[in-house]
Amino acid sequence: MTSTAFRVLIKRFCGLGVALAAALVMVFGIEVAPGFTVGGAEAAFGQEDEQPRQKTRRVPSMSEATFKKLAEAQEFIDAKDLNGAQAVLQGMLDRCRGGRNCRYNGNEIGQIHNMLGFVQFSKEDYGAAIRHYQEVIKQGEDIPEGLETTTLYTLAQLCFVDERYNDSLHYMEIWISKANNPGPEPHIFMGQVYYQMQDYRSAVGQIERGIAVANERSTPIKENWWALLNFLYFELENWPKVLEILEILVRDFPKRDYWIRLAGIQGQEGMEKQQVYTMMAAYEAGFLTRESDLTTLAGLLMQEEVPIRAAGVMEHGFDEELIKRTDKNLRSFGQAYQLSQEVDKAIPVFEEAAKLADDGKIYESLAQLYLEDDKFSQCVSAASNALDKGGLRKPQSVQIVRGMCEYNRDRLTPARSSFVACRNEARRERDQSNQRICQQWITFIDREVRRRQQLASAL
Repeated sequence: MTSTAFRVLIKRFCGLGVALAAALVMVFGIEVAPGFTVGGAEAAFGQEDEQPRQKTRRVPSMSEATFKKLAEAQEFIDAKDLNGAQAVLQGMLDRCRGGRNCRYNGNEIGQIHNMLGFVQFSKEDYGAAIRHYQEVIKQGEDIPEGLETTTLYTLAQLCFVDERYNDSLHYMEIWISKANNPGPEPHIFMGQVYYQMQDYRSAVGQIERGIAVANERSTPIKENWWALLNFLYFELENWPKVLEILEILVRDFPKRDYWIRLAGIQGQEGMEKQQVYTMMAAYEAGFLTRESDLTTLAGLLMQEEVPIRAAGVMEHGFDEELIKRTDKNLRSFGQAYQLSQEVDKAIPVFEEAAKLADDGKIYESLAQLYLEDDKFSQCVSAASNALDKGGLRKPQSVQIVRGMCEYNRDRLTPARSSFVACRNEARRERDQSNQRICQQWITFIDREVRRRQQLASAL
């Protein structure tokens, strides 16, 4: 067999490694660097060509008969007849009868098991695929270096898929020891394995090593590397590192979830000012697209005593239909305007909220607003609605507001009735403060009534 023909066949066999790598990515989402080639597994995983390489290994040659049988199996694989390929390859191994009188050298045995490994993987029998690839490795110095390194990496990946995590790490560590200046991806992969084992500290070490290698080579650091590292530090409750990485994520890969997480951790760590700044930055950039985002930001702004900005956020949410017009949300909106001393804007919001509420608490706030705005008739109506709906913490306080509005309408009799109801309720609740206030109003109104009667008599 000519050396050219042998090289062509070997390229086809090692093309199985490329297909396997692609399949692992598509089916399992494992980060496998593409491009397995004979003697070039190092290049496939980020090694630099200018690094000095070891002398090419001399391996036993392949006989023409073996070549033809492997080519036959390859034709079955190309035709997607996996059973046909397996029959040919297994027939070749059966001739060895457990190792006695085997006519194949180590290189040929390795190539047979390499193809069988791919066949079993394609049939989703991962345990069988692993066993065949292990047989490839057992051939030691008799197989090409490229096939050895490719198979080691493949074994690490397959053991990961088969949840044999210690084996996966074992093969990856051997691969790294043989690789020429490995890139970041193998370390990221090992970090993923440690993550699955819930060994978060070891996972952190590997992910950080992978990121360091990427920085050394000025190659892009992938978003999911940072995201995994962030999760690991979160599980380890290393909050300074969580914040550090989240700041990187919002800078390089800005997304809503990263902004919200950053603000949440800042709040958890007592960094209220930074939390507000983060949420405002996310708001201005258009990342706050959910009701909870906007209501949280409005609440933070209220805590920071900038209610007018809170009202602006709520108004935007209502206008864009991002916030539902519930009594709770409308009440918060109204309170923001009220605290901003925008009473004229607060009143219609409270009116809408009050109609939706199950209790009279919003009507209570509305009555107080009407009183402050000298709208005494509306005040009486709102106070009456509050008392009718109930659910008030102190009904006597609402009676005071209604009595004051009735008095300002110059309706002394209804005003006195409200203050009497207030006094009686305060007595039941042992609320001496309001009882005293209401009694003072009753005394004042009685004196006013007498004064008016005396004035009328004098005329």
